[in-house]
Amino acid sequence: MFTRHSIPFGAALVAALASFVAGPNAALRAAPQHPDQAPGFYRLKVGDLEVTALFDGAGVFDPHWLNGAKATMDGVQKTLHEDPHVLDVADTGFLVNTGKQLILVDVGAGTWWGGGAFGRLAGSLRRAGCTPEDVNIVLVTHLHSDHVGGLTTHDGKRVFPHADVYVAKADSDFWLSPDIAAKAPKDAQPFFQSAQAIAAPYIKAGKWHTFGGSEKIVDGMELVPLSGHTPGHTGYEFSSKGQKILFWGDIVHALRVQLQRPEVTAVFDIDQAAAAATRHQLLTRLAREDVLIAGPHMNFPALGRLHKEGSGYSWAPVVFTDQWNTAALSPQK
Repeated sequence: MFTRHSIPFGAALVAALASFVAGPNAALRAAPQHPDQAPGFYRLKVGDLEVTALFDGAGVFDPHWLNGAKATMDGVQKTLHEDPHVLDVADTGFLVNTGKQLILVDVGAGTWWGGGAFGRLAGSLRRAGCTPEDVNIVLVTHLHSDHVGGLTTHDGKRVFPHADVYVAKADSDFWLSPDIAAKAPKDAQPFFQSAQAIAAPYIKAGKWHTFGGSEKIVDGMELVPLSGHTPGHTGYEFSSKGQKILFWGDIVHALRVQLQRPEVTAVFDIDQAAAAATRHQLLTRLAREDVLIAGPHMNFPALGRLHKEGSGYSWAPVVFTDQWNTAALSPQK
């Protein structure tokens, strides 16, 4: 039985129970949500090289940008209805620390492509412990703005003031030519305009360099011509202590379509037949070899390996780890 001395305790207990039953939202409000994501970089080792993937942004590849047989394209549309994320893509640049030099391979879109969806690479670089001023060399796979836009601000300032920029002569001659630009279709004009504006301050500063074939730019790095997407589309393959990583540019835009159907091309491929042939040859080779792949449009961190799967290929992305476990990067087949 309650006594008069227990009444205050009983009242307090009832009040506490009432607040628990009637007001659970009050407890939830005590733990606010945090919309900020983790910093956009992922670091791993390839031999003695330190490679850091740098997130620039994410988007969705328009299905109308793909070219293929009607049955294949109908299948893409059907899959999209079932899985709206099938054409999700990222834009990623990569930092290679050789111990002597800091080398960027592609630099994202900056503010030159995709509205506000991209342009995060410089911030990702800082969060990874470097600044744009630290970068010594930028290797460009090709001059589409989603790969070089991060070089230059819209008011013409160099984002990487101390870096020398290297690009294939065929690509530079094509995109920077006023004569070719003047004859290009209207919908291609923005690609020429952006490439010329982005390159201009580096050319003026004597920081723009072109290569034609097998020139030696960086120790332990080989040029890999990847024709078709653009006239000078080039990959860069780094080797260290028996391990390799290939930065393959735009060999693949839509991961879940083009690996299963390598013959599918993109409207951005200048030579559609050559782009498809290059992709087929390269995928065949990489599925046989133990080469880590850095693909700017693969889902972040855009690093992984290829395996043969039926008539196509599957992508084995790197698995997140906070350890320098290089053995995990070379699984047994």
